[in-house]
Amino acid sequence: MKTQVHEKNGITILKPNGKIMGNSVSEFKKTISPQIEASNKPRILINLEGVDKMDSSGLGVLIGAYVAATQKQGRIGIIHVGKNIKNLIVISRLVRLFEHFDTEEAALSALAA
Repeated sequence: MKTQVHEKNGITILKPNGKIMGNSVSEFKKTISPQIEASNKPRILINLEGVDKMDSSGLGVLIGAYVAATQKQGRIGIIHVGKNIKNLIVISRLVRLFEHFDTEEAALSALAA
């Protein structure tokens, strides 16, 4: 699994590709953690368009990132959540934890505020 990282309007955008499960979970964590640590008030957008599967460990990384970001008064948004991942988030009752956006433009606008 590879994760593209770039910044736009002061917001870090992560775009993982593949499955976030097994060995790729630690790779994803190694990508997202420094992004949170590098900022006093992290604003991160995770584009899950290229992710077709995620297990509970991958979800744990997202939750850990959310906790770390909110402790620094930061925010994490997600876009393009596929059906399988959306079901995992809903079933685990974490749907309200993450800010969901329909488009990257909407997410960037909201997270910039």
